[in-house]
Amino acid sequence: MTARRFHVEGIVQGVGFRPFVYRTASALGLDGWVANVNGHVEGEVAGPARAVDEFAARLRTDAPALARVRRVRLTDGAPRPEYGPGFLVRHSAPAGPDTAPREIPPDAAICAACLAELRDPRDRRHRYPFINCTDCGPRATIIEDLPYDRVRTTMRRFPLCPRCAAEYADPADRRFHAEPVACPVCGPRLAWDDLRGEEALRAAVEAVEAGRIVALKGIGGYQLVCAAGDAAAVAELRRRKRRPAKPFAVMVPDVGAAARLARVGAAEEQLLTSPERPVVLLARRRRRGADPLAPQVHPGLARVGLFLPTTGLHHLLLDELARPLVVTSGNRSDEPIAIDDTEARRTLAGVADGFLTHDRPIRSRYDDSVVQFAGRTRITVRRARGLAPAPLPLAVNTPVAGAGAQLKHTFTLAADGRAHLGPHTGDLADASAYDAFLASYTNLKRLTGIEPTVLAHDLHPGYLSTQWAEAQPVRRIPVQHHHAHVAACAAEHGVQGPFLGVAYDGLGLGDDGTLWGGEILLADLSGYRRVGRFATAPLPGGDAAVRHPSRTALGQLFGGETLGSPHPYPWLARPFTDRLDPAEVTAVRAMVARGVNCPRASSAGRLFDTVAALLGLCDRVSYEGEAAVLLEAAAGAEHAAALAHRVVRAQGLWVYDSAPTLADLLSRQLDGEPVQRLAAAFHLTLGIVTAELVARAVAEGAPRTVCLGGGCFVNRRLVTEVKRRLHAQGLRVLVGGQVPVGDGGISYGQAAVAAARLAGER
Repeated sequence: MTARRFHVEGIVQGVGFRPFVYRTASALGLDGWVANVNGHVEGEVAGPARAVDEFAARLRTDAPALARVRRVRLTDGAPRPEYGPGFLVRHSAPAGPDTAPREIPPDAAICAACLAELRDPRDRRHRYPFINCTDCGPRATIIEDLPYDRVRTTMRRFPLCPRCAAEYADPADRRFHAEPVACPVCGPRLAWDDLRGEEALRAAVEAVEAGRIVALKGIGGYQLVCAAGDAAAVAELRRRKRRPAKPFAVMVPDVGAAARLARVGAAEEQLLTSPERPVVLLARRRRRGADPLAPQVHPGLARVGLFLPTTGLHHLLLDELARPLVVTSGNRSDEPIAIDDTEARRTLAGVADGFLTHDRPIRSRYDDSVVQFAGRTRITVRRARGLAPAPLPLAVNTPVAGAGAQLKHTFTLAADGRAHLGPHTGDLADASAYDAFLASYTNLKRLTGIEPTVLAHDLHPGYLSTQWAEAQPVRRIPVQHHHAHVAACAAEHGVQGPFLGVAYDGLGLGDDGTLWGGEILLADLSGYRRVGRFATAPLPGGDAAVRHPSRTALGQLFGGETLGSPHPYPWLARPFTDRLDPAEVTAVRAMVARGVNCPRASSAGRLFDTVAALLGLCDRVSYEGEAAVLLEAAAGAEHAAALAHRVVRAQGLWVYDSAPTLADLLSRQLDGEPVQRLAAAFHLTLGIVTAELVARAVAEGAPRTVCLGGGCFVNRRLVTEVKRRLHAQGLRVLVGGQVPVGDGGISYGQAAVAAARLAGER
């Protein structure tokens, strides 16, 4: 007889791993036991040597679909095992001195087997909204502590009925040790005021049918729901939520319904139906008849965010209503999604007409994830429910944390070769979002067991994340914003040596104290050198210019950096300036001339804003990035000749002189060239300019691996143009796929830089 102890690390709790071990050992005729210990799985097997070896191999190769086995350690077991014949699932051991970081399983969408039972009138869970098994259901949002057992989740207040307890204890059952298991007898119940169960569901259905807005308690927080085809309901939701233009996500019952609304490729279909169930941004199909989506769902855009139901409750709603639904975050604009019932009724009282809630508490806040594809390139816009906090690889030993940026905020905890990118929080300028960040950070730090000894943060002293970091009693490492962007891309792809970073975004503080945003960096994970940039222009009014693209455009026209090319703007720009308020034009001209509250920025994002304003697409934004989104939408699939462009040498850097581009744009606009073609021409021009800037750097000895980062690379057309032209130069081009390319990935990049600097000190 051979005996072996095994220790398995990774996402191995809450994913049916112990039942898998039990079935595997039993099938091989082995004796032993398995248990959750801290955040890992441990146990012992004994039996014939060949069977024990086969068991060890299957731990790595046959794990459940939701599991992510990172490490399996085997040691010799007791020569005379202390257990009897057969195999047992033991009660989880209490948390001990194990210092290895623990991994938290994300929530998983309802599986096919549970969906079949939900719709089967003969099944005892027929139409039970909270149906789940070891392959699906809530995980990260209900875990209160580890090891992962029912008593350490928000399900502990729901004692199992005899039938559920029997399933939970039966190794042959799909719900064997499924911690959130429940049924109509013993589990959570729906509520709508004084109504319960089916009556509550019917009240919510009738409200949506009547054109009202429903606050729905989802898996990771409250959601606001209305009929996506009801123009009046969608418009009212926009008014109440204070969200005038930002597109809404739409939930549809299945891939077929998604394909009738949008073009769904193989990669998109795989993601739509995955356990993660993110919102996937897709190109709308042109329709000849009535459109099932109101124009207000995604105003002015050719793409729509679609996702499939994540829970039994969502399926029941869609089955009853038989129409697409707007399902958006349960919050007011810029606030965090509500998770507490009392909080939700307070914050959403003026938004929702009714509340479809339930009595299962949500422990952790997780909004919906958002992903899209540019060809085969996956671009993560928001990493949240279904994706976070699943760990990502990172070369790190000393426990570190990344504090993140200000907008689209996330944080990262990293240790022992893994980084846990926390869920999307939002804009930290909002007090409730800042409080949500602190609560989420404290909770995930406790669950993972990672206690950072080093904290990386942005250079900008005005960011609340920076101010928070500077108040912590640990070593701090400042990381430049754009270095963090490209380092995030490099770290995700395991780039070890130097690389060329292309960072295009809105604004970030440079190491010279000026505002950057269109940068070419010669970098590795520990440091960088700026080798290229965009021409600078003033931002009249500072932050106010970010909200007013027309002001940004005036700053370019009146004070764009002079790099040797003429600026024939006054007469070319007259149609633009004539349609603005003359008092504002005069005031901005004076501000720029005197240099009053006009910080200069080399920002690609602000150049997008400028072009959108000059083309009449957007003078004032209601959400961050709106002007660039409208400019990309205007470009569509248009083909156009490139605009004039120029790359010059200035102050030891290669600089994109945008003056010829803007002059040509205005000239062609005066000649009557359509807005759509000019928008396409601008995207093409930026692709050409990027290729030229990179080529100049490579000719001077820069590496041939290029990492793209920054919020501008959410733009599918820009990504496609840049990748195509850099590939033509024989370069390796990388874009973040799991890590958000925008500011949501900053914290991961900060952690990567901190880890690299610490490694260099040894």
